[in-house]
Amino acid sequence: QVQLVESGGGLVQAGGSLRLSCAASGRSFSDNAMGWFRQAPGKEREFVAAISWNGRNTNYKDSVKGRFTISRDNAKNTVYLQMNSLKPDDTAVYYCAARIGPVATDSDSRVHYDYWGQGTQVTVSS
Repeated sequence: QVQLVESGGGLVQAGGSLRLSCAASGRSFSDNAMGWFRQAPGKEREFVAAISWNGRNTNYKDSVKGRFTISRDNAKNTVYLQMNSLKPDDTAVYYCAARIGPVATDSDSRVHYDYWGQGTQVTVSS
């Protein structure tokens, strides 16, 4: 079992920044790939970013490339999503997800992830 708890969401003006955190507990965090997804009202949950078990590979949705950065600290069992130059279109509930290892690779597909957090709301005002 893996438990994931997101934090760091909130209300920010367009052009601003937020850093989301996802704290993991349970089975070995360092074996798992981690991903961030988001879901806006009335829309499907979509991929945002992912990072491999060792942090060497990352993957991003095209519309966030150059603005968002995913990173992980295996000593703290935490994955981060630094979001800069935020736009109103980034407004959504952001979910952290874990793909169980060993040596799990990053993936942009929801079906590859085994555990999900409860989500944190990000609202970007224009």
